[in-house]
Amino acid sequence: MSGYDEGRVSYSDHAQFPRGGDPDGAANLTRHTALRKFKEFIRGFLGPDGGFPYRESLVHNPDHLTIAMEDLDGFDAELSDKIRNLPADYLPLFETAAAEVLASLRSKVAGETGEMEEPITGDVQIFLSSKEGSVSMRNVGAENMSKLVKIAGITIAASRVKAKATYVTLMCKNCKSVKTVPCRPGLGGAIVPRSCDHVPQPGEEPCPLDPWIVAPDKSKYVDLQTLKLQENPEDVPTGELPRNILLSVDRHLVQTIVPGTRLTVMGIYSVFQASAAQKGAVGVKQPYIRVVGMEQARETSSSGPSTFTADEELEFKEFAQRPDAYAKLCSMIAPSIYGHADVKKALACLLFGGSKKRLPDGVRLRGDIHVLLLGDPSTAKSQFLKFVEKTAPVAVYTSGKGSSAAGLTASVIRDSSSREFYLEGGAMVLADGGVVCIDEFDKMRPEDRVAIHEAMEQQTISIAKAGITTVLNSRTSVLAAANPPSGRYDDLKTTEDNIDLQTTILSRFDLIFIVKDIRMYDQDKRIAIHIIKVHAAGAVASKNTDVGEGENWLKRYIEYCRVSCQPRLSEKAAEMLQNKYVEIRQKMRQQAHETGKSSAIPITVRQLEAVIRLSESLAKMRLTTVATEEHVEEAFRLFNVSTMDAARSGINEHLNLTPEMANEIKQAETQIKRRMGIGSHISERRLIDDLNRMGLNESIVRRALLIMHRRDEVEYKRERHVIVRKA
Repeated sequence: MSGYDEGRVSYSDHAQFPRGGDPDGAANLTRHTALRKFKEFIRGFLGPDGGFPYRESLVHNPDHLTIAMEDLDGFDAELSDKIRNLPADYLPLFETAAAEVLASLRSKVAGETGEMEEPITGDVQIFLSSKEGSVSMRNVGAENMSKLVKIAGITIAASRVKAKATYVTLMCKNCKSVKTVPCRPGLGGAIVPRSCDHVPQPGEEPCPLDPWIVAPDKSKYVDLQTLKLQENPEDVPTGELPRNILLSVDRHLVQTIVPGTRLTVMGIYSVFQASAAQKGAVGVKQPYIRVVGMEQARETSSSGPSTFTADEELEFKEFAQRPDAYAKLCSMIAPSIYGHADVKKALACLLFGGSKKRLPDGVRLRGDIHVLLLGDPSTAKSQFLKFVEKTAPVAVYTSGKGSSAAGLTASVIRDSSSREFYLEGGAMVLADGGVVCIDEFDKMRPEDRVAIHEAMEQQTISIAKAGITTVLNSRTSVLAAANPPSGRYDDLKTTEDNIDLQTTILSRFDLIFIVKDIRMYDQDKRIAIHIIKVHAAGAVASKNTDVGEGENWLKRYIEYCRVSCQPRLSEKAAEMLQNKYVEIRQKMRQQAHETGKSSAIPITVRQLEAVIRLSESLAKMRLTTVATEEHVEEAFRLFNVSTMDAARSGINEHLNLTPEMANEIKQAETQIKRRMGIGSHISERRLIDDLNRMGLNESIVRRALLIMHRRDEVEYKRERHVIVRKA
């Protein structure tokens, strides 16, 4: 008969409001019924396949249970309504129900006395999930207070794990009696009674007011962590700054999230007293969200391996067996950009990456491939970077002028509340296991550029600041885009003048592409047609979903290859590599000997490692475990059209173009030497005009002067206006 008169007695201290005490009264009176219903739901909810999903899940994972709100809606709408509107009251009931169901599901165990006893079960944490759309952070306000809300965003900071008391044990100073007080969940505190309820004996001193002292070691604790959630960049209205909100997570959700992860969070919108400093404004509280369930928007950013279904794996393996798999993958990279076939192949290699190796003596060899695109404006460099940012499983995009050394590596920040220093990872740390795209690489300050040297080769970032000495991992690929110093690539200048970067950083890039804007009628026409097509089809494409699916498929395939395949070189391929490398070094030595100057782009052991990594990544695209000679040849071809081509580019290459031109330049040199005695000086303009009258072309004279300047036969003075002939 229990519960037959439940909800009948209602008490109200607001006589003028007949229903004044009703919601609270009903809530209190139906607690028993709610508990019973929750138990029924966990025990008896039938899944679509006829099983009991929650009961089974509880047996397999006894410490937490994820409940879909849609299932609860279907089972009992009133119950799910209560959870949505009064989550703080009903979630503890739900957790109690889950713990009781778990105890009844477990078989009894033999105790110490040999009798059968109930097994001891711990607390069960309930996570809620829902398929409903998330609300914008800006729309969550006072009307959502203490209700369930769902918001999406990107985590920007995670605090250390703190211990949060659930029950505080108090001891009276006077009579030493002990009392346990429950603590409010989330960031709330405990309410400590003012007086001790001990009745004094005759002759005993009565307990004073506020007699309690907290006994921290006897209290009960759970783990608690605070996160900062910022709006997704695409949800921020134009011209506004992104908002952020505090989240508190406890127990099993602690330390599951790293900064930089995109999240969708379900939680209770609550408030806490911000700090003791704001004593005046008692009524003003700081809002935060107490998380009761979260989903990661993309599983790849979590540290655990991603899961692939059997169908997906089969599809990927079939695709890898196709003879045109490599060509097909390259055509999927930046399909809206015309031409640049080799750059696309290089970016495919960068996305798949080589194999990491750990030597027996603990030395790590990187498997990530770094690419530098250098060249004229409007050659789609930034578009390539944007595409890679979208396609790589983890990617961070930064611009050269807008990023400092601390922003790229890690900065030390002082916590406002505890006044302690803590580290906040920069772009290279957030993109661990992915790609960092740096645009306008040449505009970076040299001292900031030096900060990424270590990250590019050793794959770590060492910090020694403000008493924090540590090493952070940054296993990232770097894709950088830069312009030559004069804005455009100038063929009249030498390679050193065109590539204004130090040898130290250039040698760390595996592939260096010089992207030139060549004016050719046929090509210009084809590019124009392609661009007009892209613009015309833009409106249609935005409605079409195939493009997004293609990108998503490529992302999943890259992820699968990176996880499941670590190729190594075959013996024949290794031998072929060795011979080719020695041959290239020989050529470079010969070139340096002839010109008397070493190449602007060095060819060192790092470049040999680069070719090995390229071969491995080409093998990885086909999901083969061994990189063969065919892969090595393609890797060498890519290396030749990029880095080797860049090393040979500039004025030297032009000298070797045609014998006639070389002849003309020699004539011009002879004329210059006749015109100028040793030690004499003349204005450059006048010299060129004089030689022009003798029938020599201006550009030929300029080239001859450049060559003589490189050989130290002439010298420029007064901002290159005056030329002095040296001995």
